[in-house]
Amino acid sequence: MFPLTEESKRVAQLLLNTGTCPRCIFRFCGVDFHAPYKLPYKELLSELQKFLETEKDELILEVMNPPPKKIRLQELEDSVDNLSQNGEGRISVSQDGSIASKISNLNVCNICLGILQEFCEKDFVKKVCQKVEASGFEFTSLVFSVSFPPQLSVREHAAWLLVKQEMGKQSLSLGRDDIVQLKEAYKWITHPLFSEELGVPIDGKSLFEVSVVFAHPETVEDCHFLAAKCPDCFKPAKNKQSVFTRMAVMKALNKIKEEDFLKQFPCPPNSPKATCTVLEIECAHGAVFVAGRYNKYSRNLPQTPWIIDGERKLESSVEELISDHLLTVFKAESFNFSSSGREDVDVRTLGNGRPFAIELVNPHRVHFTSQEIKELQQKINNSSNKIQVRDLQLVTREAIGHMKEGEEEKTKTYSALIWTDKVIQRKDIEFLNDIKDLKIDQKTPLRVLHRRPLAVRARVIHSMESHYVDEHHFRLHLKTQAGTALPGAEHTVLRKYFRWIHLLS
Repeated sequence: MFPLTEESKRVAQLLLNTGTCPRCIFRFCGVDFHAPYKLPYKELLSELQKFLETEKDELILEVMNPPPKKIRLQELEDSVDNLSQNGEGRISVSQDGSIASKISNLNVCNICLGILQEFCEKDFVKKVCQKVEASGFEFTSLVFSVSFPPQLSVREHAAWLLVKQEMGKQSLSLGRDDIVQLKEAYKWITHPLFSEELGVPIDGKSLFEVSVVFAHPETVEDCHFLAAKCPDCFKPAKNKQSVFTRMAVMKALNKIKEEDFLKQFPCPPNSPKATCTVLEIECAHGAVFVAGRYNKYSRNLPQTPWIIDGERKLESSVEELISDHLLTVFKAESFNFSSSGREDVDVRTLGNGRPFAIELVNPHRVHFTSQEIKELQQKINNSSNKIQVRDLQLVTREAIGHMKEGEEEKTKTYSALIWTDKVIQRKDIEFLNDIKDLKIDQKTPLRVLHRRPLAVRARVIHSMESHYVDEHHFRLHLKTQAGTALPGAEHTVLRKYFRWIHLLS
């Protein structure tokens, strides 16, 4: 059953004769179910033409005794002049009194610029799928996104004004929300075709995205008049090549008065000579996250690459020893390393290890069994005696957030062997055990000033426990707030942080 009603015949005939494709006609007639849009283009056009095979006089004026042809022609021209006062967008009128089409049946749609013509047919979908399959990405679902030229919004606005006036003659109204959005119609048609061709479902939550960007150089200036009328809507942005973004154009169209729009832009829109072009087809996979814990056994290994003023100080780092393997296996473009705190280059990380996470950007391989992850962990551990990794696993982005949130709440434990020049007895150091929650003002350590601003940060020494060794040595265990910088605490440098250490010197 054909989706258009008798009520919509006049609108459908008007749009068809001014160069609009069948699918855009459906959109402006409010056809909001999918099936009609999915029919092949030529079949749609043929069915539409059959539906509109009506006496021409009935489509022009619904009166029992139509006036002479000359009067009908004049009325029709006058009505079009009301919509296009600059004369650029007038509908041509043939001598028999009907609205003559400027374009042939297969010419480019004056509203969608060919998007709902050749770019949603099976041949185009197959070309996109061939590029997807050649990209080398591993995926079990995908999200399909499209970017249309912003001037399509201007053309839709002009067509809406045309249809709104025509429906007003029948005491009917047409709001902007009554029109089926171009992107919606496009997805209704193409999603099943992509799913069938690639053998995977279309899922809006999928991490794998296929995006197609369209452009139409011939009509790129369609939007320019809006900048003169609504300059506050078009402001340069650092990450945008043009001020004429879709959002800016829509903002201006909502602001501009109808009479001002009609003075500047032809209504109906002129028919273009060429269809849109495909600017790019891109495949990308959302980041995946790998987390675990690392132990560091070297006193000559920074956590991250140590580079000052462009000069590399040490040949490797914890970050690189782990990430290099992950980049290769996941076939990712890049990575971001993060951890729960950090240690100095000459400080070991023992015990259960420090939690870390690595964000792998645009990975081509994403599916691993638990056994494969174990083998990857073993490969990292076999590659160096400076670090060891444990509990390696795939995690979610939310888990990384939890790791960073808890960073400031956690505590660190230090153990320092302290030498004193003065001879000491056990009773001389017992007072240290009674000091709780000692607040210190910590300046940014000199060793990190090249990458962090100079500032004073409040930190807390929660508790201390002393253990007498001999007349010149004792061991001090400290429990501190995370972020407390005690460089070389495994050596004896505590005196520069605590005044009372001087009592032992």
